[in-house]
Amino acid sequence: MKNYITLILAGLVVVLAAVLIGVMVYIQNQPAEVRAVQPLVEIAAMEPDSAQWGINHPNQYDTLMKTATNNVDTTYGGSSAFSWLERDPRQVILFAGMPFSKDYNDDRGHANALDDVNETKRLNLNVDDPKRTPGTCYSCKSSSNPGLWKELGMEAYDAMSFVELGPRVTEPIGCANCHEAETMRLIVTNPALEEAFERQGKDWTTFTRQEMRTVVCANCHVEYYFKGDGKYLTFPWDMGMKVEQMIVYYEEAGFSDWVYPETDTPMLKAQHPEFEFFTAGSTHYEAGVSCADCHMPYVREGASKYSTHDVHSPLLNPEEACGQCHTNTEYVVERVAIIQQQVADTKISAEDAIIDAMNAIKAAAAAANADPALLDEARKLHREAQFMWDFISAENSTGFHNPEYALEVLAKSTNLARQAQMLAAQSVNDSSLLATGTFYENK
Repeated sequence: MKNYITLILAGLVVVLAAVLIGVMVYIQNQPAEVRAVQPLVEIAAMEPDSAQWGINHPNQYDTLMKTATNNVDTTYGGSSAFSWLERDPRQVILFAGMPFSKDYNDDRGHANALDDVNETKRLNLNVDDPKRTPGTCYSCKSSSNPGLWKELGMEAYDAMSFVELGPRVTEPIGCANCHEAETMRLIVTNPALEEAFERQGKDWTTFTRQEMRTVVCANCHVEYYFKGDGKYLTFPWDMGMKVEQMIVYYEEAGFSDWVYPETDTPMLKAQHPEFEFFTAGSTHYEAGVSCADCHMPYVREGASKYSTHDVHSPLLNPEEACGQCHTNTEYVVERVAIIQQQVADTKISAEDAIIDAMNAIKAAAAAANADPALLDEARKLHREAQFMWDFISAENSTGFHNPEYALEVLAKSTNLARQAQMLAAQSVNDSSLLATGTFYENK
């Protein structure tokens, strides 16, 4: 009897082992698991034409195409390409002596990026002019770039003139700027961003997907400058990513974008530092919120759930953008309005202070008895004050991405501008240069 039971148990073990082996063989021979549905077409690496990606991802592509026409303004921004020079004539004075004083329109949607840079009046298309517009200006405008950077290398890309490079830059911002074609994972595509991370000792490939939903925006939405005669695209993050640390970086590099007329101040022009501004300890960033959570929220269409690529202000769709976390979106919109008004008003006060400083420095520079040391210190403070103001002005949230930081930087800007004004007055011992409200004399 015992032998009979033993045989039965041994047989069961053999059968179970055979079944287990069979299951393992079956699993091993199954095709690799894929996300969602099988792709309809294979996308080439760094394919610049987003329409090709759209065959496999029609919802994302269709919403991306909406950025061509989503020209709706909010109270302090939007995407209608309105002129900042008309909306705020002080900026004509603030940028005197450089192309932004001639043409400074607000950005339109991603699908318009290439057209907008080709049509701006800031271009210098004279290839024989040493001050010609470099090809580097295309760096944040096209999905053609990843492929061109791989083919040419960024050094050769940046060394080309805008006119020379233009025929090869054919597509606006698109899928290849943020995604790896084979896996669709979010990636760093701008060599300048990768180099900036490397200098900071950071490896972006170790970042989480949620972190990458902000980092990919830093391919473009950052402060940068063109380094050296080759106009090499560089992010000034070596000292840190706060505005004061960037100023120290530029001081040590001896860099300036232009010299302000009549004051002889070597000036800096801020670009669009949303990434540095948002990640500087903002409430949303510290809570783990990404740029895409608000500007590319998940939406549903039938059974499909996807991140909309119609990138625009969350104020235009607060239920989708803010409602993921906030139950009372009406309160959120009211709160945003209060914050932005405070920042906008403070920004104008800083502009007035900077213009008063400019006028004082101009008058002192024209005087024969000016103390050169005091005047140089006034110029240094003027440079710092304007870059701090521009850091907030060029950032596209009117302070909302980091309200406390915005007000802090604008307060420092105003303080430095008033110090510059006082030093200019002291340099010629003329207290009349301390008069304020002189903007209207310059209109």
